[in-house]
Amino acid sequence: MTLCNDGRARGSRGGLAPVPPAPARASVTGMSGADPELRRELDATLRTREDLGPEYDEALLDAFLEKVDQRLDEAVDTRVRRRLAEQRMTSVREESGRRPFDGPTGPGAVFALALTSLVLAIPLTAIAGDQAGLPGLLIVWAGVVGVNAVNAAGRLTRAHREDHRADD
Repeated sequence: MTLCNDGRARGSRGGLAPVPPAPARASVTGMSGADPELRRELDATLRTREDLGPEYDEALLDAFLEKVDQRLDEAVDTRVRRRLAEQRMTSVREESGRRPFDGPTGPGAVFALALTSLVLAIPLTAIAGDQAGLPGLLIVWAGVVGVNAVNAAGRLTRAHREDHRADD
């Protein structure tokens, strides 16, 4: 027996009414895959609606929208935290670019280093002269001169940088 497009047997003039096709199961096909968990939640809500009927639509919709609201809050919180962290990093970089701490400066710091060098050089000279002779004395005083030279070079470099900042 062959059927016509309307579901009746070909050649028959009456009979049973055609059976309408079963309603398609509600599913979400238009959502992007950005949040698969949210998509599963919506599918579950639609299946539950089919089981419970339309009298529970409002409760089901409220529950689903609450979940969507939670997801949005989480996404916004994450973005806000990320932006704040980026702003903090940018401000720290800008502040550190303005004036790096290069140690104490000024005439007091220079005098303190010179005085400390001489105070330490006296006992070191005595010990080196007694233990190692002339080579020991040369090593001690080369160290004292080296420390002071490095400090002076650092002060010159800082002064040079400050001059260039003033020109900008």
